[in-house]
Amino acid sequence: MAEKSKILVIGATGYIGKFLVEAAAKLGHQTFALVRETAVSDPVKGKLIESFKASGVTIIHGDLHDHESLVKAVKQVDVVISAIAFQHVLDQSKILDAIEEAGNVKRFIPSEFGTDVDRTHAVEPAKTKLAEKAKVRRAIEAHGIPYTYIITGCFAGYFLPTLAQPRGTAPPREKVIILGDGTPKAVYNCEQDIATYTIKTVDDPRSVNKTLYIMPRRSVYSFNDLVGLWEKKIDKVLEKIYVPEEQVLKQIEEAAAPQNLMLSIFHSVFIKGDQTNFEIEPCFGHEASQLYPDVKYTTVDEYLDQFV
Repeated sequence: MAEKSKILVIGATGYIGKFLVEAAAKLGHQTFALVRETAVSDPVKGKLIESFKASGVTIIHGDLHDHESLVKAVKQVDVVISAIAFQHVLDQSKILDAIEEAGNVKRFIPSEFGTDVDRTHAVEPAKTKLAEKAKVRRAIEAHGIPYTYIITGCFAGYFLPTLAQPRGTAPPREKVIILGDGTPKAVYNCEQDIATYTIKTVDDPRSVNKTLYIMPRRSVYSFNDLVGLWEKKIDKVLEKIYVPEEQVLKQIEEAAAPQNLMLSIFHSVFIKGDQTNFEIEPCFGHEASQLYPDVKYTTVDEYLDQFV
């Protein structure tokens, strides 16, 4: 067995970053987490950093905007995973500069974790935000840095606890709002599974310069089928309010930020079906559960049980 790659996670204390750090350590990789010095004194992030240390993770103090600290961190590892926030994706150019200077990285996984930005029909303002991710992809390719793009669909922890209902705090029990006609299919993946599949790719030659689509069969649902599954669980038929596409587009135009961004993402996912309206070809990607059948993932059905 070849020695497992050393992994650096940038954005380690963020929403998906913490799951990536935990999965890397759990799967036996020497794991490094880049954190700002100020994060240690933050009550929530400080506690998270302590849990990382308890798992054997090496904490490196550094900053995306401090080139020297970034190069120093990158030189210690084989694989760099970026989990920086959506609004800062263009700052990944600084990571690319550090990787190029360090000269030792054999894989870079940029902050994607959503819809495939090269296969989307998003309207503004999501269109511009997704184009920023595409710009990062082109820069990675231009630099000649080996990469894997991770496409996750929807984070289960974000969408399923409310069935994506506006201002919802729990899954609906009386009525449900459905954007469009509810037939396009979307993907819902548990965050721990996303992290596990991501870490599985780092030493896998099959995933070099490819896109990994995390789309296991029992994570893919149309909104109508998702509602039907929930109705079966609570033994109740919900009142369904369908919002036509024209109305959704009007709402996007009239909404203020960040609501307009979220609505435009919902339009892409639930009306345009951007997560599932293409075939995965071996020339550009693989489906995760086919590549790693040993991973026991949490199905949508199992995930919803906790809310019944």
